[in-house]
Amino acid sequence: MGQQDIEQSLSIRSKRRQSSATGFLSLKNPSPLTRSITFKHLVLAMLGEFCGTVMFLFFAFGGVMVGKSALGGDPSTTSEYLVFLLYGASSFGMSLAINAWIFYRVTGGLFNPAVTFAFVLAGLMHPLKGALLSVTQILGGIAAAAIIDGLTPGPLLVSNSLGPNVSVTQGLFMEMFLTAELILAILMLAVEKHKATFVAPIGIGIALFIGHLVGIFFTGAGLNPARSLGPAAVSMNFPSYHWIYWAGPALGAILATGFYKLLLALEYAKANPHQDRDSPMMVDDAKLGSSMTDSPIDLENV
Repeated sequence: MGQQDIEQSLSIRSKRRQSSATGFLSLKNPSPLTRSITFKHLVLAMLGEFCGTVMFLFFAFGGVMVGKSALGGDPSTTSEYLVFLLYGASSFGMSLAINAWIFYRVTGGLFNPAVTFAFVLAGLMHPLKGALLSVTQILGGIAAAAIIDGLTPGPLLVSNSLGPNVSVTQGLFMEMFLTAELILAILMLAVEKHKATFVAPIGIGIALFIGHLVGIFFTGAGLNPARSLGPAAVSMNFPSYHWIYWAGPALGAILATGFYKLLLALEYAKANPHQDRDSPMMVDDAKLGSSMTDSPIDLENV
C-alpha cells in the first residue's frame, strides 16, 4: 500500500468519524441540504430524547420501586440490601442498554444532560442543540417519575439521597467519578468507531450498572441530573444538597472529556494498533509500520 493510498484512506476514515459523531447540528459548516433539514432533525432529536429518557427512567424507576416495595420500603438487613442493590443496579443498567440501542440511530441515545454537556465540550454537538436536548431530557425525567408515581401504590421511592455518614463533599466527588466512568465509556465505545460500535449500548449499560453498584449506598447513584430531578420534582422533596447531583455529573463530564481529548491528542490508536483491527492491516498500522521501518529500534539495547 503506497503512501498516497494510506493518506487517502486516513482522510476517508476521518471524514466518516466526524460525520457520524458530530451529527446534523455540528460545529462544522453544514451543506445547503443539511441546513434545509436541520430544524426537522432537531425536532426529531428532541422527540427521540424525550421518549428515550422517559422509557429509560420508567423501567429503571420501576425496577427500584419493585425492589424496595418487595422489601417493605428501605432494606433493613444486609442480605436484603444486597438483593436490592443488584436489582436496582440491573434495572438501570439494562434499561439504559436496551433504550440506548433503540434510539441509537435516531438521536444517539443520550438521555442524560451530563452526557450531552460532554458532547458539547468535546465539539461533537452544537451548544444550542445541547441546550435543547438537555431541557428535553429533564422533562423526560420528570415525566417518567410522574408516570411511575401514578402507576405504583404508596410513595415514590426512587429519589436520590446521601447514605449514612456520607458528607456532601464525598457525595459530590463520588458523583463526579461515577459519571466520568459512564461518559468515558460512551466516548470510547460509541463515539470512537470500531468493529464493536454496534454493541456499544451493552458496554454503556454495564458502565451504568457498575456505577450503581458502587454509588447507590453512598449517593443513591444519580449520575444523571434528569434522573435526580425527576423524582425530586414529582415528590416535591429537594434536600439541601440536591445541587451535588448537578455539579457532580457536570464535573464528571469535564473530567471524562478532558481525558478523552488527551487520548486523541496523544493518538491513542497507535499505542496499541493491533487491538481492534477492521482489516488484516489497519491503515494506521501500515503508517506506523512505515515510520518504524524508517527508524528501527535496537532491541538488544533496550
